[in-house]
Amino acid sequence: MSDAKSPSPASSTTAPWEAKRPPRGRGLLRKLFTLLIIGGLIALVVQAMSPRPVEVEVGVVKPGPLTVFVSEEGKTRIRNRYIVAAPVAGSMQRVTLKPGDAVKAGETILTRIEPVMAPLLDARTKAQALARVNAGTATQSRAQEALEMARTGLKYAQTNWDRIKNNTDKGTISDTDRDTFEREAEMKAREVRSAEFALQVAEFELAQAKAALLQLEKPESGGAVIDLKAPVNGVVLRVQQESATIVSPGTPIIELGDPTDLEVEAEILSRDAVNIQTGAEVLIEQWGGKPVPARVRRIEPAAFTKVSALGVEEQRVLVLSDFAKDSPALKMLGDRFRVEVRVAVWHSDETLLVPAGALFREGSEWKTFLFDHGKARTVTVEAGRTDGKLTQVLGGIKAGDEVLLHPPDSVKEGSEVVKR
Repeated sequence: MSDAKSPSPASSTTAPWEAKRPPRGRGLLRKLFTLLIIGGLIALVVQAMSPRPVEVEVGVVKPGPLTVFVSEEGKTRIRNRYIVAAPVAGSMQRVTLKPGDAVKAGETILTRIEPVMAPLLDARTKAQALARVNAGTATQSRAQEALEMARTGLKYAQTNWDRIKNNTDKGTISDTDRDTFEREAEMKAREVRSAEFALQVAEFELAQAKAALLQLEKPESGGAVIDLKAPVNGVVLRVQQESATIVSPGTPIIELGDPTDLEVEAEILSRDAVNIQTGAEVLIEQWGGKPVPARVRRIEPAAFTKVSALGVEEQRVLVLSDFAKDSPALKMLGDRFRVEVRVAVWHSDETLLVPAGALFREGSEWKTFLFDHGKARTVTVEAGRTDGKLTQVLGGIKAGDEVLLHPPDSVKEGSEVVKR
């Protein structure tokens, strides 16, 4: 009789390696985990090799004012310069004045001239001295007439300016015409001042010629010494003959001028000068202080040839500008000081503008990259005038468009970009 609890023959014959085999569920998890790791590594490699969005700076196209300037080096100069020359031949004493010394008209003695007696006593020298007196008289009369003409012009210009200035009704006259009348009155006033200086010079030259003639007629009186006095108020700019020497009539001795009566001269290329108008806005920079305003007074009609630092011959034109009356530069600058001149050649109160750094040249066309929903899109732009920072837009883009500023070489059409 068999035992019911004894194991079956099949269960008692299990192989040893089958007893150590792990459960089937644990093996599947291990394979799944390995596959996930491999898939993650592949994803990382793909992400590393895929192109990343390029960080860029973005500017906005918008309307605004634009002024185009022409920049050039310039220098200051005293408007009215006076060279005092020897009125007669003689032995000139040493000049003790130095550049920068102040002189007063009719009082400051520049130097003394002791005549050489032999030539002063002959008839020919006496006739020449008499001729100089007559010439001095004619010069004085001409200077007097020039002064009267300048005063008449000033009176007319001042009357017009007073009439325009007192007219407060809006719309009766433009701001440009008001500035023109004001500038005309100011220029006429300066012409009167220049004519007064010229008359003073003529009067003193006549007095010096008469004194020379008097000494010829009466050489025994007064010791025959001529005191050469300053004809105008100002300062000494340059001493041309400092040491004591024998001088002939007309020998330059000393140069005088008013250091507060400054103007600025700039040598502008002729192709740029044709766009400059009298009365145009000017900014004087790099003179040692903040930029100061000025106005173009004159554009000389004749150009001259100048060789550049690169050896290229250029045609240039002198453009003269006046400082504003209350400009601090008038108190600090002197004659022949270097400045940077920026002359306005074009202005618009409102025009569509794009940053100049967003444009690049491709052949003969200007182009830019638009920021279009994270993509860079190339657009052809019709560019106008520029001041170096902003450029006028005539077509191709519209207000509100976002453009890429200074895009790197890696940015192409359709590249993914992101704002920095």
